[in-house]
Amino acid sequence: MKIIISPAKKMKITDDVDMQCTTPLFLSKTTELLNHIQSLDYIELKSYLKCSDTIAKNTYEQFHNMHLDKNLTPAILSYSGIQYQYMAPNVFTDNQIDYIQEHLYILSGFYGLLKPLDAITPYRLEMQTKCPFSLYEFWKDDLANQIDEPILNLASEEYARIIRKYKPLVDVRFIEENGKEKGVYAKMARGAMVRYLAENNIQDIKDITKFSDLGYTFDESQSTEKMIIFKKKLSS
Repeated sequence: MKIIISPAKKMKITDDVDMQCTTPLFLSKTTELLNHIQSLDYIELKSYLKCSDTIAKNTYEQFHNMHLDKNLTPAILSYSGIQYQYMAPNVFTDNQIDYIQEHLYILSGFYGLLKPLDAITPYRLEMQTKCPFSLYEFWKDDLANQIDEPILNLASEEYARIIRKYKPLVDVRFIEENGKEKGVYAKMARGAMVRYLAENNIQDIKDITKFSDLGYTFDESQSTEKMIIFKKKLSS
């Protein structure tokens, strides 16, 4: 079983990390992408990012001052979004780190495919960004070809689609009692599920149904082989 998750927009540099880092698999393509982005002027980049002036200026400066061999942090500790907060990888044991390094992939518009211990530098580039070419076309099937089946999908559709186009996924949804999925809660649950999988050394997808956290429990009646549903009951 392999697991895919999304990155987060918010990133950080963590100093004094006592981990043996690895090198991103597609670093040469990331270098190619960086060279292209650095060739863009500010107006061009802002138009592609479709963001505020503040974010555009920060991103422009970030890319133009970027060196792919400096300010590096293991990928799993680089992202600071809600999903990663609930995953809490900074308190993983050595065995849990070994588990995610073997099973987990982080999808990235900039780096393509990351293992948790891959050393990366902060960036801002979502998979759906066109600059002006499509990043889905830039990466094509490179990422999917590196991931063995079965693949447990804990990523947002923006990222999952780059794998789904080439390989089948087992999707997981975290829904409320009314059948709707709330984005923030889903991100929290995805992070908590990765932590659960690592803590319990889960090797078989069927065993994820034992997950019970943040009020979610497995809903067998709505689940299928390709879609596993967890439902949160409304508090009485």
